[in-house]
Amino acid sequence: MKSFDRITFDPKIMNGMACVRGMRITVSLILSLVASGLPSKEIIKEYPDLEEEDIKECLRYASWLAQERQIAVT
Repeated sequence: MKSFDRITFDPKIMNGMACVRGMRITVSLILSLVASGLPSKEIIKEYPDLEEEDIKECLRYASWLAQERQIAVT
């Protein structure tokens, strides 16, 4: 797995969902806010513990997860 320093997994926090730096802020929440068109500055205003780099890493993580591979079955 690619290294994502700001994405953490802990079964005691949000049932092991991907979170930002061990906080109770999930990657999926950040991605939903970005997908809804909310600017990074507004996201950080709503969640002041976040940093711009947290949002960027959430997007990089989502991009990494979305890489598709097709294997031909013959």
